[in-house]
Amino acid sequence: MLGSHYRRDSKVVIDEALAYVNTLKLAGNGKEVWVFDIDETTLSNLPYYAKHGFGTKPFNATSFNAYVLEGSALALPETKRLYKKLLSIGVKPVFLTGRTEDQRAITVANLRRQGFSGWMNLLLKQPGFKGSAVAYKSGERQKLQDAGYVIVGNIGDQWSDILGAPEGTCTFKLPDPMYYIG
Repeated sequence: MLGSHYRRDSKVVIDEALAYVNTLKLAGNGKEVWVFDIDETTLSNLPYYAKHGFGTKPFNATSFNAYVLEGSALALPETKRLYKKLLSIGVKPVFLTGRTEDQRAITVANLRRQGFSGWMNLLLKQPGFKGSAVAYKSGERQKLQDAGYVIVGNIGDQWSDILGAPEGTCTFKLPDPMYYIG
């Protein structure tokens, strides 16, 4: 994530997503949404991982949550490019993250400091949720669909961000060289 390869690979994925966006025929009813993961999709936690062995050490939830509470994660520029394009054409961004509800205020502040605004919703896990990441995220997407929204796109750095029905009309998987969530 420090070198040009990660940025180049991310650019390839975002360029494909933007090419797809340019083909969208929107209904104009405000019901089209695009689902974004946050960590390593919208915001980079590279400073945390740089201090903790770049994913070579076992994950420590306590220290990671302390880092999240700093609100210092940086925007991933390629994702920000997609985000801005979607806003400009009337697609409503929805953030769907594995972060928990008690991290809402700092997550909102961090996103805004990094130039993300105008989203429709920020969906966070309830404390104590015991299911898998796929079950959680697909369940939240189902709620969006049940509320009448059309998920025109879905992007994440983990397969668990984009797998599980309903996935959305088109999904995009960003690279993540540091960790895998099943």
